Amino acid sequence: MIRIQLLTIVVNIFFLVYIFRLIVKGKLREEYAIVWLICTLFIMLFSFWRRGLDVIAHFLGVFEAPNLVFTGAIFAIFIYLLHLSVVASKLQNNIRKLSQEIAHLKLALENREIENLK
Repeated sequence: MIRIQLLTIVVNIFFLVYIFRLIVKGKLREEYAIVWLICTLFIMLFSFWRRGLDVIAHFLGVFEAPNLVFTGAIFAIFIYLLHLSVVASKLQNNIRKLSQEIAHLKLALENREIENLK
């Protein structure tokens, strides 16, 4: 094995440990950690199997393996951004509903206080 392979494997192992620590501490939710784990495992796979990227690129008809990496990365980023947009939209709707419920409760409380003063 060459140095870059060993370095990549060691960094991947530390990164996996760090991801699991974040999950255990509750700082990273499991649904988001899956993306990081999959990416790290792909990098680990190609750290061990040096010709793997060339084999997959040839199978898919891509002439240069780095083009496959960039295309895959861009596609993955778009999918992840779409997922985050959906999550942000749900959170925005939940915040709006909670704000409306708080406003109704506040109004009901104020009306009850006014009735008690009469």
